[in-house]
Amino acid sequence: MEGKVAVVTGSTTGIGLGIARHLANLGCNVILTGLGGATLIDGLVEEFTRKYAGKTYFVACDLTKEDEINTFCSNICSIFPEGIDILVNNAGIQFTASIENYPLDTWNNMMAVGLTAPFLLIQEFLPKMKKKGWGRIVNMASMMGIISGPELAAYSACKSALIGLTKGVALEAARHGVTCNVVCPGYSDAPIFYHKIEKHAAANSLSFDCAKGELFSTLNPHKKPITVQEIAELVSFLCTSGADSMTCSPILMDAGNTIK
Repeated sequence: MEGKVAVVTGSTTGIGLGIARHLANLGCNVILTGLGGATLIDGLVEEFTRKYAGKTYFVACDLTKEDEINTFCSNICSIFPEGIDILVNNAGIQFTASIENYPLDTWNNMMAVGLTAPFLLIQEFLPKMKKKGWGRIVNMASMMGIISGPELAAYSACKSALIGLTKGVALEAARHGVTCNVVCPGYSDAPIFYHKIEKHAAANSLSFDCAKGELFSTLNPHKKPITVQEIAELVSFLCTSGADSMTCSPILMDAGNTIK
């Protein structure tokens, strides 16, 4: 993995940051992008530069806007003219509401970040992966792309569509040494799940930590959260030679939730 170039979207917090750290630890040059102020971003670049041997860059991008995605890709190509080796489409939006009350602008933003942006980034970076004869694309979906639940229609639609995109890309890229997989985590100890913890805490007059422990012990069959580290290690494995023949796969890390 040493010297490989990895782009991880949504990598300033949570699962994306965990993945970026894990890839950097394996020797990758890492391009971070995501939300956050200058203090957070400068701190992350300083941390990566200090801890890891590879180079680290932050390249800003609003993933809801096609022109910004095009500029993002151009900026990366100016840094790495030979293209990137690993693309992790991790950025996403979580918002829950009944279908009749779901705001259209939120639907559009969710699809833009969670589906259109991965499509555009794959479209841009895949040709040079094919030319090099090696590449790894990992999309981050959810177990809710396999199943669903109340107030999750939009989120499930986005994630199941991402699974479909993964399958098509994987088949097109397979003979070029490029794999494309999709990871489907369950209830994890990551910021995207914190809104659910906060709602549970407010509804039951609990502290955040108490609500967190209660929820995970109830929701996950193994009665604990799926950790960011576990997800990061899985994504990193998919980027190694040990996963050369793993492609087109929706990979569940759900602690058994989808068979309950």
